[in-house]
Amino acid sequence: LAMASSVSGHCFLVALFLLSVTANGEFKENFYDTSCPKLQETIKSVITSALSPDKGGEKRMGASLLRLFFHDCFVQIYIHGGSEMSNSVSRPAAFGMQGCDASVLLDETAQNSERTADPNVSLRGFNVIDTIKTKLEEICPRVVSCADILALATREAVFQLSNGITSWTLLLGRRDSTTANRSQAQTDLPRPSFDISTLIQSFKNKSFTPNELVALSGAHTIGLAPCSAAANPTVLKDRPECTTLILGSGLARLDVDTPEAFDSKYYDGLLKNKGLLNSDRELIKDPKLKKLVNDYSSNPKLFSTDFASAMEKLSKLGVLTGTNGQIRANCNKVNIN
Repeated sequence: LAMASSVSGHCFLVALFLLSVTANGEFKENFYDTSCPKLQETIKSVITSALSPDKGGEKRMGASLLRLFFHDCFVQIYIHGGSEMSNSVSRPAAFGMQGCDASVLLDETAQNSERTADPNVSLRGFNVIDTIKTKLEEICPRVVSCADILALATREAVFQLSNGITSWTLLLGRRDSTTANRSQAQTDLPRPSFDISTLIQSFKNKSFTPNELVALSGAHTIGLAPCSAAANPTVLKDRPECTTLILGSGLARLDVDTPEAFDSKYYDGLLKNKGLLNSDRELIKDPKLKKLVNDYSSNPKLFSTDFASAMEKLSKLGVLTGTNGQIRANCNKVNIN
């Protein structure tokens, strides 16, 4: 995490970089309309199958993709001038950072893979991204970046799990990084054990407000976490899936009531002291943030709107465009030619 004295300057750099993204290349909603017209239908088809138990999928995959996207965008690689060289690929140094660049997808054989960072070892959903990429390479090879595939797949999963209620504007034209940074993943990503002040600082380092922290935490309205990650044993009484002889052997619902639906019930649980993770429960310790938790609990539409706005902001964090980076042929590996 950045030192407190450097936060304001760091946030300025982040904001300035976001404003300068389009100067280096096109970044727009219809980026692939001509070059890959079947992109959206391919994404929808694969995600529908991935979320459908009767097609071998699972609703939980939506949460996995959402987490994968967040962990990709929230990690930034700092470049101090010159050019980045990797596997015979050279590109000019970016303004100073990368975010939503598919670096998290590079596999364990890649130098300095982010997958081996502690917060990332339990990431899932790589197979879904690989499936989409394989299908797209058949119809429009070397056109759609893995970074854009991950962004689109995440939005589609949330859209489907919310019954078409939650979505956001998604600009396209991202390019894939040629490097990853394990150490940055180790330090940049917020942890379930964080208290409220550390959470706020962690998000502030990426130019997110405390209110956006609360909105993005709503991602926990879907998905599971290890029972052993519980803030304290009392929160497990409402989660019979955790009543095993070995506490760490089970997976607990983050949202006790509707763990497979993207809604605002997560906030209901927080107000009833049923938040699973310490980072969940900490949100109601700040009076101003607790009020927002109350607002989201009583007004699902407000949550949907604010979550979408925060996700749109996240999706623009430090993207590579233009001639920066590359379009990987395989999302797990950097192109060698």
